[in-house]
Amino acid sequence: MKIVSIVGARPQFIKAATVSRKLRANQAIHELLLHTGQHYDENMSDIFFRELNIPEPDFNLEVGSGSHARQTGIMLRGIEDILIREKPDLTLVYGDTNSTLAGALAAVKLHIPVAHVEAGLRSFNRNMPEEINRIVTDRISDLLFAPTLTAIDNLKNEGLSEITYFTGDVMYDSVLFYKSSVLNDPAKFKTPGIPQKYLLATIHRAENTDNPENLKKILAAFSRLSFEIIVPLHPRTLNILDKTIKIPSHVHIIEPVGYLQMLKLTLDAHKVLTDSGGLQKEAYFLGKPCITLRTETEWVETLHDHWNIVTGCDTDLIVDAVNAPIPAAPRKSGFGDGHAADIILEKLLS
Repeated sequence: MKIVSIVGARPQFIKAATVSRKLRANQAIHELLLHTGQHYDENMSDIFFRELNIPEPDFNLEVGSGSHARQTGIMLRGIEDILIREKPDLTLVYGDTNSTLAGALAAVKLHIPVAHVEAGLRSFNRNMPEEINRIVTDRISDLLFAPTLTAIDNLKNEGLSEITYFTGDVMYDSVLFYKSSVLNDPAKFKTPGIPQKYLLATIHRAENTDNPENLKKILAAFSRLSFEIIVPLHPRTLNILDKTIKIPSHVHIIEPVGYLQMLKLTLDAHKVLTDSGGLQKEAYFLGKPCITLRTETEWVETLHDHWNIVTGCDTDLIVDAVNAPIPAAPRKSGFGDGHAADIILEKLLS
């Protein structure tokens, strides 16, 4: 079976590392990796391929940044050319980015079956480009691999039960697999100059980075907190901050880091503040309370007992959530048993 796996952004590299390792260990499968180049610089792409031992992409479209329509359109043309030439038996797409949508659309137009890893997520906020990408990709896919029972219910409600399978979350597989590397050599992955006690924060979604008012509210909350705050930040967002908002002295901006270094930062943090879906889960898997800087979350499994608190950009809610006690209740096993990639492999072969 020939499979073309399509990736393009940081979270997809992490998921693909886990699934590709299983696919390539099976002699019945020949996998080709197509990188759209949606994330393309050293800190957002190259480092992930190196440290996660992801095979070098067989194809790289080097699309780069651009508007949603321009980016998706260029990807469609490039992916179609490769699929026509390679004639795979199946196309594998991940998550909810423009790379996901372009891969699924290009394949389905060529009558190539599509399997969607991390299917069924819904924020029910159609102002999010990711929400549209998810809905469309699920509708046109032939196999839907759902990471949670909530995702299963969402797909059932949309009439897609017959092609849906519960696998658990491949990012949980990844955290379990790579966490041991970090714990076995903590000095190797420690970020220089990081204080002993700190909050870890990330801001990357357009609803925050493109909205100066939201950024001001988040930074106003940061200014009222007594913790040192570490913020790995994309240069584009830093430029916006530099132009519009004074950064408090206890907020330390660093460049984006690789996956293993980010695991180490999360493991050592007091709490995590983020608008990233992936980091919400990673914090939960690693036992770190999370404050979500959005008005909703797809990962409702993390919300129990205040392990994850959704605050949006409300300054007072953010401060209160950071100052709340550490949850005493144990975390629940809503993300599978850490063998999602094995289940995906089994379903693909059958």
